[in-house]
Amino acid sequence: MHIPDGFLSTPVWVTLDAAAVPAVGYMVRRAQRGFDDAKVPLLGVMGAFVFAAQMINFPVGIGTTAHLLGGALLAYTLGPAAASVTMASILAIQALVFQDGGILALGPNMINMAVAGVLAGYLPFYLWGGGRWRRASIFAGGVLSALVSAVLALAELLISGVRMPLSILAVSLALFLVAAVLEGAITVAVIGALEKIQPNFVRQPRQGRPFALGALALAGLLLAAVGVLVAAAAPDGIQKLGIQTGIASRAQALFSTPFTGYQAAFLAAGWQRKTLGGLAGLALVYGACLIFGRAVARKRSA
Repeated sequence: MHIPDGFLSTPVWVTLDAAAVPAVGYMVRRAQRGFDDAKVPLLGVMGAFVFAAQMINFPVGIGTTAHLLGGALLAYTLGPAAASVTMASILAIQALVFQDGGILALGPNMINMAVAGVLAGYLPFYLWGGGRWRRASIFAGGVLSALVSAVLALAELLISGVRMPLSILAVSLALFLVAAVLEGAITVAVIGALEKIQPNFVRQPRQGRPFALGALALAGLLLAAVGVLVAAAAPDGIQKLGIQTGIASRAQALFSTPFTGYQAAFLAAGWQRKTLGGLAGLALVYGACLIFGRAVARKRSA
């Protein structure tokens, strides 16, 4: 779902970069207003878990893969504003450290996934999450979050002048729909597992025993250290679309890092490169979210 540099026209990425700054800034201010200091550990663990889950690609058909975006999952557990800031932190680290998603296209990716995707994912839960439709609203939020992010990415490519034959566009939408349904199913499964460990986790995740946080942390570690070794290698929806439309050759990286492609380039063995890359990302995202949470907590107490 991450758009690389070179896919979007200059007017599109410049406009969305400019729009992303006040949008994320507004989310930061909103997160500060209702932030609970006890949520600081949850912020770090949820951010790290979603980062690790995004590294695990799974097949969705026709040589294409997808991965959990996690926008709805973050919104349910952190609230939409804190979730948006957490997702923005994940996207920034992915682009700057792992070369996943463009640096110039970071604004569009943040608008698509950290702002619109998170808010769309939270909407069904906000409307129907308190009653008999709670489980359905969690599923619908996961589906809507992924679909909104995908449709916005497609629209940005079209506005940028990327020519998509109707057949390719239809197949891409179908694959994004499959990925969105899986996003909803995974979101329901994760929330269900957390609430079996700690009842009412979504409503009051800061209260009760820390078993749910421990389970999330362990799951994140396993995904980052072991899951990356078995993740599907086929391109995701945006990458596949780039190949089909002939714009894949436009993809460019402004600079390289030792962790490009989620692998530690300074190690020889393949599995060690992947595992260390995943664990390094986990630590970076956890640290970034923790720093943000503590900074907000200090500002509120001051």
